[in-house]
Amino acid sequence: MSYSVGQVSGFAGITVRTLHHYDKAGLLSPSDRSPAGYRLYSDADLSRLQQILFYRELGFPLDEIATILEDPQANALDHLRARHRLLNDQISKLQRLVEVAEQAMEVQQTGVELSPEERFEVFGEVTFDLTYATQAHLKWQHRESYQRSMARAAEHSKGDWAKIMAEAADWRLRLTAAFDAGEPADGERAMDLAEEHRQHIARWFTPCPTDVHGRIADGFVTDPRAFALAVPPTEQRPGLAPYLRTAVHANAVRRSPADDA
Repeated sequence: MSYSVGQVSGFAGITVRTLHHYDKAGLLSPSDRSPAGYRLYSDADLSRLQQILFYRELGFPLDEIATILEDPQANALDHLRARHRLLNDQISKLQRLVEVAEQAMEVQQTGVELSPEERFEVFGEVTFDLTYATQAHLKWQHRESYQRSMARAAEHSKGDWAKIMAEAADWRLRLTAAFDAGEPADGERAMDLAEEHRQHIARWFTPCPTDVHGRIADGFVTDPRAFALAVPPTEQRPGLAPYLRTAVHANAVRRSPADDA
C-alpha cells in the first residue's frame, strides 16, 4: 500500500514539514509519486521512518542516523552503546540540576541566614546537604530542641559562623591526628575530643546531653550526609566515623549526668 504525506504525518505524530526535511536530507525519501506528483510512502518507508524516530528519540543527530541505517549490522550496536553512555552522563547532570533546584527550595529550612556568597566564604567545603536538612526538618520540626537549635542558628552572624567554622576546623585537625596516630577510640585523647564536640554543639546551637550526643554520633555511622557536616569528605578516613562514635559513647560513660550541662 501507499500512503500520502498527510497520512504518514498522522500515523507517526510528526509534521509534514519534518517529512519534507527528511526527504531533502536524503534520510527518508518516498518510494513513489502519485500521478499528480505527490509523495507516496510504502510499508518499507514506514518501517524506515520508525527506525528514524526511534533513534531521534534517543537524541541521535540526523547524520548519525543516516550512517546507522546505511549499515545497521555493523554500526547500530556501537552507536547505541555510545548513546547509552552519553545518556547516562546527561542523566547525572540532570539529576544534579534537580538537586540544585531542590536546594534552592529548601534553603530556608537550614536556619542559616547568610547570602550564597557568605555561605561559600564561611563554610568552604563544609556545606549543608539541604536534602538531609529538609528530612531533619520534617522529622524533628515539632521537637522543642530542634526548634531551639534552628532559632539559634538563624541568630548567628557571619562573624559567628566564622568562629564556629574555625573551631570546627581546629577540632577536625586534632581528631584526624589522633585517629592517624592510632590513639584508642576509648582513650583519654579521643574522649576529650568527643567532649569538645559536645560542648561545641551546646555552645553554638542547643543543649547537648551525652545521650543526645550519642544519637548524633550514631547518625555519623548510619548516614554519610550527617558525618559530612562534621568532617568534609576530603578529610575523612575509612573508619573515622565509627572511631568518633566510639569516643562519644566512651565519653558518655566516663561522665556523670551532672556533667551534661
